[in-house]
Amino acid sequence: MIGGDDDLLGTLELIVLLSVICLGTDAYGMPIRDEIHRRIGRNISFGAVYVTLQRLESKGLAESRMGEPTAERGGRAKKFFRVTKAGLQAVRRSQDAIEAMSIGLGEAGGAT
Repeated sequence: MIGGDDDLLGTLELIVLLSVICLGTDAYGMPIRDEIHRRIGRNISFGAVYVTLQRLESKGLAESRMGEPTAERGGRAKKFFRVTKAGLQAVRRSQDAIEAMSIGLGEAGGAT
C-alpha cells in the first residue's frame, strides 16, 4: 500500500518537481517551463509554474534561494528552486502509485 491520499502529488506538482530535478542548479521559472514543454509538449503558463512552485515550497517539497541581480533582467534576481528530501520521497511515492496502478493495463484490452 502506498499510503494516505495526501501522500501523492498532483500531476502538475509531479511534472514541476521532475523538471526541477532534471535542471539541477539552473531551475527557475523559464527553464522549468521550457523543460516541461520540451519533454512532454505541454505549454504551461509562467503563473501556473510559479503557483505550483509556491505550493510545493509551502508543503516542504521544494525550497528556493535568490540569485544575484542581473543586468539582462533589469537588475532583478532569479529565484532558483531545488527539490528537498521530502520532495524526492513524494516523487518516489507518486511514481510507485502510478506503477502499481499500471500493472495489468496491457491485459485490460480494449478498455476505453
